[in-house]
Amino acid sequence: MMWLTDIIVFPDYKFTTKDGIIALGGDLSEERLIYAYKNGIFPWFSEGDPIVWYCPHERMVLFPNEIKVSKSMQKIIHKNKFVITENKAFKEVIYNCKNIDRGDGFGTWITDDMEQAYINLYKRGIAKSIEIWLNNELVGGLYGVEAHNIFCGESMFSKVSNASKLAFIHLVKSNNYELIDCQVYNAHLASLGAREIDRKTFLSILKS
Repeated sequence: MMWLTDIIVFPDYKFTTKDGIIALGGDLSEERLIYAYKNGIFPWFSEGDPIVWYCPHERMVLFPNEIKVSKSMQKIIHKNKFVITENKAFKEVIYNCKNIDRGDGFGTWITDDMEQAYINLYKRGIAKSIEIWLNNELVGGLYGVEAHNIFCGESMFSKVSNASKLAFIHLVKSNNYELIDCQVYNAHLASLGAREIDRKTFLSILKS
């Protein structure tokens, strides 16, 4: 397993472990994160652990034309009950993603350093957020990173039913991304049409 140094480089994909880990260590500098995402690599680790960099063998993605919007969600959208914005409250979105109780007992993987790192990317126009508002209160949203013509989703949250789904649907339908990178399998996103593709296919789309 390669431990990263100050030099911004990652090992060849063939050295990825069966769990999808390609490297350890390094830092969360803007330059390293940008380089990582443009090469299909993302950080995922817990507070107190070294930075772990992933490039899974199977990638969960959504092709925009394959999104599934249920009849119940269509009704919610048509009611115009929620207000949807983009990049209006990035810090608040990532704060909520970090601190919301997900009910699994495992807490969050968004460390303080990671939170600041993505805020830095947002300030450079590379990270993006979708916000869902109800009665002027932020009740849902998501954030991620743009790499080439792909949106790499990082996290989402919901304080009321369907808010995160609404954010995801808006992201897909109101932008012109070639692909939404969901990283690893998630039943919630699978219900919206996301599916797994092999890494070679994912990288060919990312770098095309």
